Amino acid sequence: MELELRHLRMVLAIAEAGSVTKAAAALGLAQPALTTQLQRIERILGGALFTRDRRGVLPTPLGDLVLARARVLIPAVTGLHDEASELITAGGTARYRVGATNGPIVAGLVRRLNDAHPNGPVSMRSTSSGNEIAQSVVEGRLDYVVLGACANPPALLPSGLNWQVVSVDAVWVLIHERHPLAGRDEIALSELADEQWVGAPGDGCFYECFAAACAREGFAPRAPTEIAVSSAFDLVAAGDAVALSQGTVRRVEGAVAIPLAGVPLRWRHLLGWDSETPAAGHAAELYGYAVEAYLEVLRQRPRYARWLAMHPELGVQKSVSLFPTHGTPGRPGQKIGRSDPKIA
Repeated sequence: MELELRHLRMVLAIAEAGSVTKAAAALGLAQPALTTQLQRIERILGGALFTRDRRGVLPTPLGDLVLARARVLIPAVTGLHDEASELITAGGTARYRVGATNGPIVAGLVRRLNDAHPNGPVSMRSTSSGNEIAQSVVEGRLDYVVLGACANPPALLPSGLNWQVVSVDAVWVLIHERHPLAGRDEIALSELADEQWVGAPGDGCFYECFAAACAREGFAPRAPTEIAVSSAFDLVAAGDAVALSQGTVRRVEGAVAIPLAGVPLRWRHLLGWDSETPAAGHAAELYGYAVEAYLEVLRQRPRYARWLAMHPELGVQKSVSLFPTHGTPGRPGQKIGRSDPKIA
């Protein structure tokens, strides 16, 4: 005979009732039957669980150990049954495990998923490594990945995923508010040839894309310092560096974001998934939430929204993908890989 969850419930009932007789009544059992069950449980565990006196029963040290485990295991198993039932009722295998690198649409996307599936399994994992989260999708540990990509076709991410472009944005430059170029409507990248650059860490092609853009402008940039986004903003605000930033960058006290003339660098938000998993059937839903999240960010960044209105080739990509797909999101598309420059 092996210990079962029902045995733990009996032991817990006896402890809470303070007597075998009261516990039997609460469980709907005859008192002799519960006594027999308790004796069997004690034989399984190798010792007495309760001592008896005129006031009822008190747990022994072994009983205290069993009760401590029971109070953890019983709610855990009950919760497992409840969650499994909710999952089946909601449609079976739908899961929303999202991995993402730094980006403005992530919070809005996850908020919309939580609102749409209040009882569903929605989780979020954030990292600076696009390779890591893409590999997690390939291995089935995540369902979707949201990250950025530069204009060149990615080639370093693990293969086997489908990708849909959410938006294409201009890369701007973030400089100190009293920088000599701070009052300009736009800045040529070549005008920043002597600046100290700072950027967020990552495993994308920042150096390749940035260096290539600078080479087209006729100069080689100083090697950027990699540091956390918040620290990069602090360095810019202190006047110690300049940084590439998304056009949707939030307001940074002491700094100003300015467009780069000719849009030499672009930032693409991508949604990725594995077409061979159930996640493919919900990719269109996530794409819709990602677009809504992006448009929400634009409403919060009126300056960039006005600039974007003068560049209709940028913004939400309603019918154009960086990597052509066969139909709408959620259906198999071209399988690609590689990340983009990491910008603040």
